[in-house]
Amino acid sequence: MPNSLFEEKLDSGKFILTTEIGPPKGCDITEMIHHIDILRDKVDAINVTDHQSSVLRYPSLGGCLVVKEHGGEPILQMTCRDRNRLALQADLMFACQRGVHNVLTLTGDSIEVGDHKEAKPVFDIDSVQLIKLIRTLESGFDMGGNEITGVPSFCIGSTVHPEADFIEPQLVKFDKKVSAGAQFFQTQGIFDLSKLRMFVQYASQFPVKILAGIIVLSSARMAKYMNANVPGIMVPQNLIDELAAVEKGKGLAKGKEIAARTIKTIEEEKLCHGVHLMAVGNEGIVPEIIEMARSVSVKA
Repeated sequence: MPNSLFEEKLDSGKFILTTEIGPPKGCDITEMIHHIDILRDKVDAINVTDHQSSVLRYPSLGGCLVVKEHGGEPILQMTCRDRNRLALQADLMFACQRGVHNVLTLTGDSIEVGDHKEAKPVFDIDSVQLIKLIRTLESGFDMGGNEITGVPSFCIGSTVHPEADFIEPQLVKFDKKVSAGAQFFQTQGIFDLSKLRMFVQYASQFPVKILAGIIVLSSARMAKYMNANVPGIMVPQNLIDELAAVEKGKGLAKGKEIAARTIKTIEEEKLCHGVHLMAVGNEGIVPEIIEMARSVSVKA
């Protein structure tokens, strides 16, 4: 039996669409609820980010409960940066008991990039060990070997970066995550489909689902910034030129077009099992991009 509706969809063979929402910095969740309401019927699941870039936000677990309350299918993001194994296990048990059965395991960004630079990072375990921890809980025991009552169940995912400067370490960690029990992977942002093709060819030997990460670019300036400041991300020059060629103020429209075209290509070529759409603070445009992807023409 699948652990969740999302796992059932993963197993169905349909092309999967997921997206993510960034919780607010504070207790006012009005805008988050608005985004959930417009996204829940457009995608198969909604990730709630976990203090992304080490910036304090409303918690992923709380956000997932709000997604459920408003009729969506949540994916809990869980980083190892902020919790030790006791806290991780406690949050997982709470999530399962409240009906959150999808979890994306992450090691977590460095504290230094965030807004609480004096915080002490935990990193008691990493993402591979977190997957093993979840499978241990599912066997009826905690990480200390103690029996638990009310055994949890999860659909477990993690991340992989096919466009990393050095792909070999990524493949080694990917293998470890698969061996530990990961069922699906959401990739970091994909801009070079040739690299995605090579990775998927390698990954196809494993019984896991791959969702290609699609970042919506809003301008040539954003693309250049990511190239200069985001490790492993490299937006090709032809896409930068395409964004730079549009009229002032039309960059986001072109970025939506590029994202829709990429989704359409991935689906038509059956490159992987779906996409994970990241609108980077523009969650409201996700339904429009999905609709555009259904009708956009892809050049041969």
